[in-house]
Amino acid sequence: MAERDARRRGHRARYPWAHVVLLLGGVLMTFPFLWQILMSLSTNAEIQSMPPKPIPDRLHFENYTAVFDRLPFLNQFGVSVLITVARTLGQVVLCSLAGYAFARMRFRFRNTLFILLLLILMIPSQAYIIPQYGIIQAWNLLETPWAIILPGLFSAFGTFLMRQQFMSLPSELEEAARLDGANPFQVFSRVMLPLATPGLFAVAITTVLYSWNDLLWPLIVTTREESMPLSVGIATLQGQHTTDYAVLMAASVMAMAPIFILFMLMQRRVIEGLATSGLQG
Repeated sequence: MAERDARRRGHRARYPWAHVVLLLGGVLMTFPFLWQILMSLSTNAEIQSMPPKPIPDRLHFENYTAVFDRLPFLNQFGVSVLITVARTLGQVVLCSLAGYAFARMRFRFRNTLFILLLLILMIPSQAYIIPQYGIIQAWNLLETPWAIILPGLFSAFGTFLMRQQFMSLPSELEEAARLDGANPFQVFSRVMLPLATPGLFAVAITTVLYSWNDLLWPLIVTTREESMPLSVGIATLQGQHTTDYAVLMAASVMAMAPIFILFMLMQRRVIEGLATSGLQG
């Protein structure tokens, strides 16, 4: 133990500038969040003053209570949770199944279909808005959470991520399971899927982040406040002529807090999943 501590101290002494650079990078990364919190505790006049006041004269916690007067916050929070959970579960299930099929199963036109799947990543999501809207309108799903959930149940990126994760696993595990009499679904669910947990966590957290912050598509298919997710509800706080930036910042902090906590709890698994998915091609 003493030798290990001495080695760590020697490493730190040998590369002091690395720690300085990392510290500066950490400060730059956290500064926008700290600024947002300070602005949420300021008045609108302090935020718009020139030069700007980084620290308010008094902490105005009433900005947070004003959010509930300006928005049906809890209702929109529930809509965001429903959309995020449904999209995440859908992508974890469908992307893991599709990724396993492309990585391990042999069928005609497998490579061609996978190339077509990758081509989807090259097309901007805005190109799908008009046909998606027509489908949702034909199904009478406008102003419902399903209008937001259904287009996000599947992801080409998630499928690619899971394919790479399954390809990095040794094929001997599958062969041993088949010799024991396991059918293809049992091989997938009982042998390969538990070993692909890092990739599942990576798909889950990226889907959570995207779904929670998604704005354009929910803004198009929802117009009533009670059917909006938080991302759209917060956007409505920005007026055409005047904007209460203090309340807007307070609402943004409240909306950001659950995702921030979730990421802090799962960051090791997320980094592991993103690092190990894509080692083989």
